[in-house]
Amino acid sequence: MRRPILHRNSFTFLVAALLSSGLVLPATGQQLPPGFADAWSAVEGQFLDGVREEGVVGASLGFVAGGELVRLAVHGEADVDQGRAVDEETIYHWASITKTLTGIAVMQLRDRGLLSLDDPAVNYVPELAEVHNPFGSMESITLRHLLSHSAGFRSPTWPWAGGEDWHPHEPTEWSQLVAMMPYTNIEFEPGSRWHYSNPGIVFLGRVIESLSGEDFETYMEKNVLRPLGMASSYYDNTPYHLLRHRSNHYWGTGEDRITGGLDFDTGITVSNGGLNASIPDMARYMNFLLGHATTDAAQSVLSRASIEEMWELHQPIGESEGNRQSMALAFFLFERNGVQYVGHTGHQRSFASFFYMDPETGTGTIAVFNTADLPGDDRVSPDTERVFAETRDGLMDRVFPTFRGN
Repeated sequence: MRRPILHRNSFTFLVAALLSSGLVLPATGQQLPPGFADAWSAVEGQFLDGVREEGVVGASLGFVAGGELVRLAVHGEADVDQGRAVDEETIYHWASITKTLTGIAVMQLRDRGLLSLDDPAVNYVPELAEVHNPFGSMESITLRHLLSHSAGFRSPTWPWAGGEDWHPHEPTEWSQLVAMMPYTNIEFEPGSRWHYSNPGIVFLGRVIESLSGEDFETYMEKNVLRPLGMASSYYDNTPYHLLRHRSNHYWGTGEDRITGGLDFDTGITVSNGGLNASIPDMARYMNFLLGHATTDAAQSVLSRASIEEMWELHQPIGESEGNRQSMALAFFLFERNGVQYVGHTGHQRSFASFFYMDPETGTGTIAVFNTADLPGDDRVSPDTERVFAETRDGLMDRVFPTFRGN
C-alpha cells in the first residue's frame, strides 16, 4: 500500500491524494478514526504554510498509527546547490533525540545484568572522581541521576561558548573532557531537581563503551539500529551510499543564508546528539517504542516493561500555558489537555526536531526542519520555532485526540 506524500518546494507544488478515514492499516487492521483525515489536513496545511512563509529550506512531518507511517508531508529542498528536493528518504540530523537511544542502550545493559541504575556513575567513569561536589561524595551520583538529568552537572558540554569558525563543533577527544573534570562543579544536591545536562549523557556513552568494550557507535549499530531495521541511520559522517539522501542545513533566508554543509562531527558528544536518520527509520524506532515491533530482532532490543519503566516520572520540570513537563529516564513527559505524551526534542546546528507519542493509543508524530535563524540575528528569520510550536500544538489539539474519540 503506497503512502501519500505531500511535497512543496520553492519551484513546485504537488498535492498527493489524501487517504480516506477508512484506511485499513496493514500491520493491525486498525481503521483510522473518523475525523482524522480532516484534522491531519488542517495541521498539515498549517505546517506547510508556516515553513513556506518563514523561508525554511526543507522540512518533514510524519504521523504513525497502528505500526505504520500513515501520513508524511515534506517541504522544500534537502540541498539547494545540488537541486535535491526533500523526499521520503531524506536523512536529517536529530540532535538531542539521540539521547533516547543512548537511554535504550543503558537499559539493555541493565537488563543483561551488567549494571544497576542506582550504581555510582564513578564506578564506570572513574575520571568523575575529580569533579568538585560540595554536596558530598561523587559516589552519590548514580546512573539514574544521569538518565533523568538530575545529577547536578552543568548544561553545556563546555563551560563556555565557542562561536569562532575555527572552533571544533564539539570536543573531539575524551581527554578534553577529562582535563575539565577538576574544574567541573556539581551545582545542586544530586537527585533534588531537574537540570538539563549534555555532559551527563556523554558520561553515559562512556559507560556503554566501558561495559561493552566497543566504541559507542559500534555498540549502537549492533544492538539498536541494526535490530530495529534502521538501515538509513548512523552517527556523524554519512556513509557514501547514503550521501544522495543527506540533508544539508541552513541559517537565515535569501541572500543572507548560510549553508552549513552535509556533515559535521559531534566528536566525543556523539551519544548526546550524533544521530542522523530518515523519517521512515525514525518511524521504525517509534513503532518499536509503541509496541509495534514486528520482527524477533526488533523485539529483542528492550522489553516492554523496561520501555515503560523509562516513561515513569522522575523529576518535575514546570508548567507553562497549561502544558506540564516532567523528566522520565532519557524521555520527557509532556502533558497537554489532560493527555500525557512521551517524547523528546532536538536542536543542533540549524536542525530542529521533535517526536511525541501517545502510548495509550499507540500513535506518534515526527517533525524536523533543516533551517534556523542566523546566530545573533535579532530579526529571527526564519522563525522555525514558531512553526515548530504551532505544529506540535496543532497535532496535540486536533490530530491525536481523534484516536481517543475526541
